[in-house]
Amino acid sequence: MNKPPLTPDPADTSSPPVSMTDSVSSMIEWLRGRGKILIVCHDNPDPDSIAAAVALRHLILMKTGQDAVLSYGGVIGRSENRKMVELLEITLVPICELNLTQFAVVCVVDTQPDAGNNSLPPGQPVHLVIDHHPPKKKHADIFWIDIREEYGASATILYEYLNNQEVSINTKLATSLFYAIKSETQDLGREWSKADREAYLKLLPLSNNQILYDIIHPQVSRNYFSTFATALKNARIYGEMLVFNLHKVENPDLVAELADFLLRQQGVNYVLGMGWFNTTQILSMRSLNPEAKLGLVIQEMVAGIGTAGGHGMVAGGQVRDIGEDEQAQQDLEQLLIERMFHALNVTQSPAEPLI
Repeated sequence: MNKPPLTPDPADTSSPPVSMTDSVSSMIEWLRGRGKILIVCHDNPDPDSIAAAVALRHLILMKTGQDAVLSYGGVIGRSENRKMVELLEITLVPICELNLTQFAVVCVVDTQPDAGNNSLPPGQPVHLVIDHHPPKKKHADIFWIDIREEYGASATILYEYLNNQEVSINTKLATSLFYAIKSETQDLGREWSKADREAYLKLLPLSNNQILYDIIHPQVSRNYFSTFATALKNARIYGEMLVFNLHKVENPDLVAELADFLLRQQGVNYVLGMGWFNTTQILSMRSLNPEAKLGLVIQEMVAGIGTAGGHGMVAGGQVRDIGEDEQAQQDLEQLLIERMFHALNVTQSPAEPLI
């Protein structure tokens, strides 16, 4: 069965456009009765990936009666994300605990096959892809692909699916979707679309305000503050660019969190952060420049040594099998700094400590 397109191909004049209602309905009918379904988030899943998975599971369950298993690789490390999973009673299974051959249908949300940020084994068949990150390659063998680069959150795409199919959204699901859009777009302040804004405004009155407050303001361990201290101590400013290295971290999400935090430094327009977690160097980039194209910048930076992707102002990557020793960390840091300046076509400035 051919994949029904969400939007018509401008070059195809042989048939009338397919509406979203017909298209999503065709996807649902294709899923009906096919057996066990797996929905995979990206590694170390953030609220957008988690909420998109929960919403897809809800859509499938309500329309076909089939349940799905939600899975992820890595860890759910950030305190806000753990609190979200706890308070909204979201069940996620580590992918390492599953036998993937038991699943007839495999879906990925907020990521793509071979993106480098999910734990699906090479060659694993994938049937549905729903994402808002730029595609890296064509996947002609996948039944359903809905990639909307202009959207700020994958959760917004799933919200539209639910509305399109007239599936009711309960309080916990609404809270999940709202928090995903809120965190992914920084309260509609970063890389948002009209669709994100509409979903944000429609979901807010359906959400549980107390749960949202508890998710946004979780208590944290003493190690959390130690990591902030490490970032501040190690941060170096190169003109309008700031680089920090957390070295070994217990929670890979802290790299992105510190990148957001340090972007507030006056005069800084670009931040590159890194941290070593389970033999992998986690990279995170942020910019205040809407034209930064960080997704392309970071891919150039890790060419030949890792994988990466992202949008204009937000990007992330991984360099695997890097040694934990200090020299290996320093060598990689210097290489990435040199490549960052080259990718941005900027002359490297002398470094000065943040504090």
